Amino acid sequence: MSAPASSIAVAVRRPPSWAIHLKLVGMAALWGASWPSGRVLAQALPPLAAATWRFGIALALLVLWLKASGALPRLATLSARQWLGLAAAGALGVFGYSAFFMWGLQHVAAGRAALVVTTNPVLTTLIAAWWFGERLDWKIGAGMALATTGALVVMTHGAPWTLFAGSVGMGELLLLGCVATWVGYTLIARRLLAGIDALTTTTVTAAIGLVMLLAAALVVEGPAALAQPASAALPAWGALAFLAVGATVVAYAWYFEGVAALGAGAAAGYISLVPVFGVLFATLWLGEALEASILLGGVLAVGGMVVMNLARR
Repeated sequence: MSAPASSIAVAVRRPPSWAIHLKLVGMAALWGASWPSGRVLAQALPPLAAATWRFGIALALLVLWLKASGALPRLATLSARQWLGLAAAGALGVFGYSAFFMWGLQHVAAGRAALVVTTNPVLTTLIAAWWFGERLDWKIGAGMALATTGALVVMTHGAPWTLFAGSVGMGELLLLGCVATWVGYTLIARRLLAGIDALTTTTVTAAIGLVMLLAAALVVEGPAALAQPASAALPAWGALAFLAVGATVVAYAWYFEGVAALGAGAAAGYISLVPVFGVLFATLWLGEALEASILLGGVLAVGGMVVMNLARR
């Protein structure tokens, strides 16, 4: 997923619009592919250690990017309130989300997991309407209802009426932790991080989250777990490299470029494609079965996200 974009510099000479749209589709594909990649990594390595390595690699690249952009001196200008917001965002959006992401993918197939988190924009919209007074009309409500119904169909394997009868497994509950932490991250960013550019936000929150992941991995899994990637098989290293470079650095770069060229609303609309790519890649790469509940729930969830995005415009 993505950090909030606020002050992104626009190049004097923009690429052709078709190139921007292709990059945004590529961004959605990279974020969609993060689910099967995370599934591979979660099956091969301890979850907290894997997340620590992912963000360690990503942070090194983000710091180089921040330095090359000339934005590094901006860190000294941040206020105490902004640092507090960055710390809270790192705790939720990096540490919390990554932990639930890896734990959930130990128990749930990647395609199903990608569809469960389509409830992210629904909860974010509801809370933002209450907290910030953001617009909420019947069209947005209809999209929210579709997206929520789709996610429930996926979570309960096509039987949403059994939701309160104990049919939802531990993996689905852990993925709801992904939803809760990402919603919290988004709302904190909206409230406390105004005036901080997206690259700085991403880099600093990655650094703060990495420290928390490292401490948790040492306490919960032990030092030996952090050393396991050194002897991991090639598929695990491939998944780790992809999550750090492709799903974090490259996807963010393309997203930021899209926001600068098209605006935040238009660029964010492409996130609706993420679960589609997640299911597609999970089927092609991991051979996961396309159950009827996944197809039906996926159509409802993605359709609801599209309706919400169109209504906001």
